[in-house]
Amino acid sequence: MSVLQVSNLTKRFGKFTALDGVNLEVHEGEVFGFIGPNGAGKSTTIRVLLGILKATSGEATIFGKDAWSDAVEIHKRIAYVPGDVNLWPNLTGGEVIDLFVKLRGGNNISKREELIERFDLDPTKKCRTYSKGNRQKVALIAAFSSDADLYILDEPTSGLDPLMEQVFQQCVFEAKQAGKSVLLSSHILSEVEKLCDRVGIIRQGKMIETGSLKELRHLTRTNFLVETKETIADLDGLSGVHDIEERDGALSFQVDTEDLDAVIKHVSRFGIVKFESSPPTLEDLFMRHYEEKEQTETGAGGNS
Repeated sequence: MSVLQVSNLTKRFGKFTALDGVNLEVHEGEVFGFIGPNGAGKSTTIRVLLGILKATSGEATIFGKDAWSDAVEIHKRIAYVPGDVNLWPNLTGGEVIDLFVKLRGGNNISKREELIERFDLDPTKKCRTYSKGNRQKVALIAAFSSDADLYILDEPTSGLDPLMEQVFQQCVFEAKQAGKSVLLSSHILSEVEKLCDRVGIIRQGKMIETGSLKELRHLTRTNFLVETKETIADLDGLSGVHDIEERDGALSFQVDTEDLDAVIKHVSRFGIVKFESSPPTLEDLFMRHYEEKEQTETGAGGNS
């Protein structure tokens, strides 16, 4: 069942098109990774979903309700964390958390206390004294203290140290276990890889690929590190082999998924001493997409 649905969403600011026909769907109990570089359109999409911006055309619905006209009703069931949290400078962190939780009608004090401890936040300090990381913690604690059905997280770990990132990841996992849905916008690919069931890649306001990590891996190459008794001949002539480098007597290279069988058979003829392979990462996937896009655009652009 869909919790969030975006169909052919377009948003223009004057002559500039920030979103160009974006399609997006988040299912119940799913963590969906919304990835792309800064400026790709992630935050604009989220502002439309939150009812802050009105779409130029297309549809955005959450819980079957229109994101613009039913925003008040939708907000009762969602929790949102932006990438740059601004707080009231004269309130303490604890007061801000209480305020946010009460606005949603929740009053789970034990959950609030547990999260304050896990995120290692001093709730008695005034917000004006907090670092960026501590401001993020306040927003995350407030979000996960509330019993929301959908968490919309826009670059939520911005400013957090690695230990706190792990706490955040655990909170997302727990929300998923409880049947909640999460839309996680990020440009930190390792974070998305650990947490998300499906990912959508946005570039220059257009969705360029959506699917599970398994479905998207066909676009990537497996990394190999191979040491052989004899020098491997004709490796660069094989189909699907890329980025060959020599490293301490071993060869490092990448292989397209569809050519794995032929390449492994070829390499094994030279007496394998050491053979390491690692699956493609989301980063590889991302870079490959960009390379292919740029080549297509350069080819189309002629000499310009």
